[in-house]
Amino acid sequence: MSDLRIRAATPDDLDTVLAFWRTAAEGTSISDDREGVERLVARDPGALILAERGGEPVGTVIAGFDGWRCHLYRLAVLPAHRRQGIGSALLAAAEERFVRLGGRRGDAMVLTRNETAHHAWRAAGYMPEEKWRRWVKPLTG
Repeated sequence: MSDLRIRAATPDDLDTVLAFWRTAAEGTSISDDREGVERLVARDPGALILAERGGEPVGTVIAGFDGWRCHLYRLAVLPAHRRQGIGSALLAAAEERFVRLGGRRGDAMVLTRNETAHHAWRAAGYMPEEKWRRWVKPLTG
């Protein structure tokens, strides 16, 4: 994995990241557009973390910290590059970021139906929190 580069995304990466998610991410989000990702990177420049090989993206994770909680989103690895430690490297970078910012516990958004992701998250030490349920309300029409 010495050829793996982990870094924060910049505004120049946004179109590439959006195209990457269409290939590698499971499901879609209301924020999966240039405006949404641009806002993320402008507000919290270190939150969107990329893994690259040969200058091409092979993985992403969003490590958002609101000053109180550490939230993980969009952990995605290209299918041909899975099970090579890329997800683990991304999570390690995210967790290091959280600790540096004063975070105490990370939580992850994981699709219920994505059994493959469940195995990866468990292997990384994360467990489902069955007593909580996510409630959502779209704020745009």
